[in-house]
Amino acid sequence: MAKPSHLATKNSKAVKHRSFLKWAGGKFRIMDEINRLLPKRKNCLVEPFVGAGSVFLNTQFQRYILADINPDLINLFNIVKTDVNAYIEALKPIFFHPDANTAAYYYARRDEFNHSQDIFKRAVLFVYLNRFGFNGLCRYNAKNEFNVPFGAYKTHYFPEVELRFFAQKAQSAVFICQDFHRTFEMVDEHCAVYCDPPYAPLIQDSNFTHYSGTGFSLEDQKALAELAKQSSQTVLISNHDTKFTREIYRGAKCRKLRVQRSISQTPKKRLKVGELIAVFTPTHSSR
Repeated sequence: MAKPSHLATKNSKAVKHRSFLKWAGGKFRIMDEINRLLPKRKNCLVEPFVGAGSVFLNTQFQRYILADINPDLINLFNIVKTDVNAYIEALKPIFFHPDANTAAYYYARRDEFNHSQDIFKRAVLFVYLNRFGFNGLCRYNAKNEFNVPFGAYKTHYFPEVELRFFAQKAQSAVFICQDFHRTFEMVDEHCAVYCDPPYAPLIQDSNFTHYSGTGFSLEDQKALAELAKQSSQTVLISNHDTKFTREIYRGAKCRKLRVQRSISQTPKKRLKVGELIAVFTPTHSSR
């Protein structure tokens, strides 16, 4: 078993908290930069694409509005928020089953997940599939069936510490299943907004634009950028650094980063790619 995944640096008392979920494209590694760019005088952070929650876990706002279009994710977060002890006790027998780290057991649990309508059971199975599936991917097919393959990792870490921290911090948050258009309607003068949408493809003809079983198209990317431009509050958006994103984020201040991507299970193929954080700041908005 690995060590608990909350880390403190030698030269700082600041502690970074990992999510209890593995997540492709998570923002844990760049939280220092995100915190530097977020407004300091707002008391609420709105996230239309909460994902695994790394930004939520590593910021210090009084309250949070956290949304996602994936109902499994939002149901999971609300269950953990409500009764983390019951959730942990239900997860342990599956996670620590003698056959948990076998393909046969994994695919049986995946089938169970896909055929279940029980929200609590799906929430428990979701974390097992997330931790034992390939690279923290969250992917559904056209029938809305979870279809991430078995991960075949040698060791697994049970994220009890992370679950308990998430549940504690979640008391200041509301988790809502809705799209980004509706979430932007909830933004008021007390809010700052951080958006981590499905990234625009690095290669324009790439079809890797799917999110929670539905397509997040280039038109969706443009619509999100327009909402950010029209917002009366500061909005940050993370995305790949491409000609397309630079064009749709025209007028924003863009901070360029180099971030390691780990879709591949082979370390040599985990290359650093160009990312940017676009900051849209209305002239009348106070930081």
